[in-house]
Amino acid sequence: MEMREILKSLRIKNNLTQEQLAKRVMVARQAVSRWEIGETQPSTDTLKLLSREFDVSINTLLGSPRQLVCQCCGMPLNEDGLISRETDGSYNEDYCKWCYADGAFAYKSKDSLLDYLVSHMPNPDNLPDEDRRNQFDAYLTQLKHWK
Repeated sequence: MEMREILKSLRIKNNLTQEQLAKRVMVARQAVSRWEIGETQPSTDTLKLLSREFDVSINTLLGSPRQLVCQCCGMPLNEDGLISRETDGSYNEDYCKWCYADGAFAYKSKDSLLDYLVSHMPNPDNLPDEDRRNQFDAYLTQLKHWK
Protein backbone atom coordinates (compact mmCIF):
# COMPACT_ATOMS: atom_id res chain seq x y z
CA MET A 1 0.00 0.00 0.00
CA GLU A 2 1.13 3.55 -0.65
CA MET A 3 1.39 6.12 2.13
CA ARG A 4 -1.64 8.04 0.86
CA GLU A 5 -3.79 4.89 1.14
CA ILE A 6 -2.38 4.02 4.54
CA LEU A 7 -3.07 7.48 5.97
CA LYS A 8 -6.63 7.54 4.67
CA SER A 9 -7.29 4.01 5.90
CA LEU A 10 -5.96 4.81 9.38
CA ARG A 11 -7.97 8.02 9.54
CA ILE A 12 -11.18 6.25 8.57
CA LYS A 13 -10.47 3.28 10.87
CA ASN A 14 -10.13 5.76 13.74
CA ASN A 15 -13.38 7.51 12.79
CA LEU A 16 -11.68 10.84 12.15
CA THR A 17 -12.56 13.47 9.60
CA GLN A 18 -9.77 15.20 7.72
CA GLU A 19 -10.46 18.27 9.87
CA GLN A 20 -10.15 16.30 13.13
CA LEU A 21 -6.90 14.65 12.07
CA ALA A 22 -5.53 18.00 10.93
CA LYS A 23 -6.19 19.51 14.36
CA ARG A 24 -4.55 16.57 16.12
CA VAL A 25 -1.33 16.87 14.10
CA MET A 26 -1.46 20.68 13.87
CA VAL A 27 -1.83 21.13 10.11
CA ALA A 28 -4.53 22.52 7.83
CA ARG A 29 -7.28 20.22 6.62
CA GLN A 30 -6.03 20.83 3.08
CA ALA A 31 -2.68 19.26 4.05
CA VAL A 32 -4.45 16.04 5.06
CA SER A 33 -6.39 16.08 1.81
CA ARG A 34 -3.18 16.52 -0.22
CA TRP A 35 -1.54 13.60 1.65
CA GLU A 36 -4.52 11.36 0.93
CA ILE A 37 -4.52 12.09 -2.80
CA GLY A 38 -0.74 11.67 -2.97
CA GLU A 39 -0.02 15.27 -3.91
CA THR A 40 2.31 15.85 -0.93
CA GLN A 41 3.70 13.93 2.02
CA PRO A 42 3.89 14.82 5.70
CA SER A 43 7.11 16.30 7.07
CA THR A 44 9.33 14.23 9.34
CA ASP A 45 7.95 15.95 12.44
CA THR A 46 4.39 15.35 11.27
CA LEU A 47 5.16 11.69 10.57
CA LYS A 48 6.22 11.39 14.22
CA LEU A 49 2.91 12.91 15.32
CA LEU A 50 0.97 10.60 13.01
CA SER A 51 2.92 7.62 14.35
CA ARG A 52 1.84 8.52 17.89
CA GLU A 53 -1.71 9.36 16.88
CA PHE A 54 -2.30 6.04 15.12
CA ASP A 55 0.10 3.96 17.26
CA VAL A 56 2.00 2.64 14.24
CA SER A 57 5.65 2.94 13.29
CA ILE A 58 6.84 5.51 10.78
CA ASN A 59 7.98 2.59 8.62
CA THR A 60 4.38 1.35 8.55
CA LEU A 61 3.09 4.83 7.66
CA LEU A 62 5.54 4.93 4.75
CA GLY A 63 4.29 1.58 3.43
CA SER A 64 7.15 -0.47 4.96
CA PRO A 65 9.84 0.55 2.45
CA ARG A 66 12.63 -0.82 4.64
CA GLN A 67 13.07 -4.27 6.14
CA LEU A 68 13.78 -3.36 9.74
CA VAL A 69 16.18 -5.53 11.73
CA CYS A 70 16.98 -5.21 15.42
CA GLN A 71 20.40 -3.60 15.60
CA CYS A 72 21.17 -5.52 18.79
CA CYS A 73 20.11 -9.14 18.11
CA GLY A 74 19.40 -9.13 14.36
CA MET A 75 15.76 -10.23 14.60
CA PRO A 76 13.55 -9.07 11.70
CA LEU A 77 11.07 -6.41 12.82
CA ASN A 78 8.32 -7.24 10.35
CA GLU A 79 5.42 -6.00 12.48
CA ASP A 80 4.98 -3.02 14.75
CA GLY A 81 4.34 -5.19 17.81
CA LEU A 82 7.96 -6.33 17.73
CA ILE A 83 9.47 -2.83 17.64
CA SER A 84 10.77 -1.27 20.85
CA ARG A 85 9.44 1.94 22.30
CA GLU A 86 10.98 4.88 24.07
CA THR A 87 9.82 5.94 27.52
CA ASP A 88 7.43 8.47 25.89
CA GLY A 89 5.76 5.65 23.94
CA SER A 90 7.24 6.52 20.56
CA TYR A 91 8.69 3.74 18.43
CA ASN A 92 12.43 3.10 18.28
CA GLU A 93 12.72 1.32 14.93
CA ASP A 94 16.34 0.28 15.58
CA TYR A 95 15.58 -2.36 18.22
CA CYS A 96 13.17 -5.15 19.11
CA LYS A 97 11.08 -4.92 22.25
CA TRP A 98 13.17 -7.62 23.94
CA CYS A 99 16.54 -5.90 23.46
CA TYR A 100 15.41 -2.37 24.29
CA ALA A 101 12.52 -1.35 26.52
CA ASP A 102 11.66 1.69 28.60
CA GLY A 103 14.83 3.47 27.53
CA ALA A 104 17.20 0.68 28.56
CA PHE A 105 19.01 -2.17 26.87
CA ALA A 106 18.38 -5.70 28.14
CA TYR A 107 21.88 -6.92 27.29
CA LYS A 108 24.66 -4.99 28.98
CA SER A 109 27.32 -6.62 26.83
CA LYS A 110 27.62 -8.61 23.64
CA ASP A 111 28.84 -11.57 25.73
CA SER A 112 25.60 -11.61 27.72
CA LEU A 113 23.59 -11.68 24.46
CA LEU A 114 25.84 -14.40 23.05
CA ASP A 115 25.33 -16.47 26.22
CA TYR A 116 21.56 -16.12 25.77
CA LEU A 117 21.65 -17.02 22.06
CA VAL A 118 23.82 -20.11 22.56
CA SER A 119 21.59 -21.41 25.33
CA HIS A 120 18.21 -20.61 23.72
CA MET A 121 18.49 -20.78 19.92
CA PRO A 122 17.82 -24.10 18.15
CA ASN A 123 20.85 -26.15 17.11
CA PRO A 124 19.55 -28.43 14.34
CA ASP A 125 23.08 -29.24 13.09
CA ASN A 126 24.32 -30.13 16.60
CA LEU A 127 27.25 -27.75 16.31
CA PRO A 128 29.53 -27.30 19.31
CA ASP A 129 28.61 -24.29 21.44
CA GLU A 130 31.91 -22.57 20.64
CA ASP A 131 31.21 -22.74 16.89
CA ARG A 132 27.69 -21.42 17.38
CA ARG A 133 28.94 -18.62 19.58
CA ASN A 134 31.48 -17.65 16.89
CA GLN A 135 28.76 -17.64 14.21
CA PHE A 136 26.47 -15.48 16.32
CA ASP A 137 29.35 -13.16 17.16
CA ALA A 138 30.29 -12.73 13.48
CA TYR A 139 26.71 -11.70 12.70
CA LEU A 140 26.22 -9.43 15.73
CA THR A 141 29.43 -7.56 15.00
CA GLN A 142 27.81 -6.26 11.79
CA LEU A 143 24.93 -4.65 13.70
CA LYS A 144 25.00 -0.97 14.68
CA HIS A 145 24.71 -1.59 18.43
CA TRP A 146 27.86 -3.75 18.59
CA LYS A 147 30.14 -1.87 16.17
